[in-house]
Amino acid sequence: MEKILISACLAGDRVRYDGRLAPLDHPLIREWKKQGRLVRFCPEMEGGLPMPRPPAEILRGPGAGGLDGKIRIKTVQGEDVTRAFIKGAELALALILRKNISVALLKDKSPSCGSSRVYDGKFRGRLIPGMGTTSALLDRFGVRVFSETQLEALNLFLKSG
Repeated sequence: MEKILISACLAGDRVRYDGRLAPLDHPLIREWKKQGRLVRFCPEMEGGLPMPRPPAEILRGPGAGGLDGKIRIKTVQGEDVTRAFIKGAELALALILRKNISVALLKDKSPSCGSSRVYDGKFRGRLIPGMGTTSALLDRFGVRVFSETQLEALNLFLKSG
């Protein structure tokens, strides 16, 4: 049975930057958890960032550029946390490869896990199209990345594979 890498925050772990819980309560999540399919992971925590931590955003474009050294990820105070985000992405990829996982359910809007939208890097609450560092790296290696708004699409993908 196919395993699913899931953002630890969506799985109910207290790992969000602000320390709040953000569990995804949905029948599919409950079913996959019962089946033992969910593999929890938080790239930001695994990359060495604390919790709670200051909000961080990708500056000048989507996460894929950060993997190539073209952009930075900074906190609202201006601290460069790019390296921690890239380390978390690399650790997620290592876990995916070790466990032979080909699909991920990651938290959209996150500078790590966003799969379709991220914040614009100006800390004004504006979303732009793009991927976070972990989503971009996993996508680059052929992992199908879904957000919490795409549970039905993920379920169809799993059933078709």
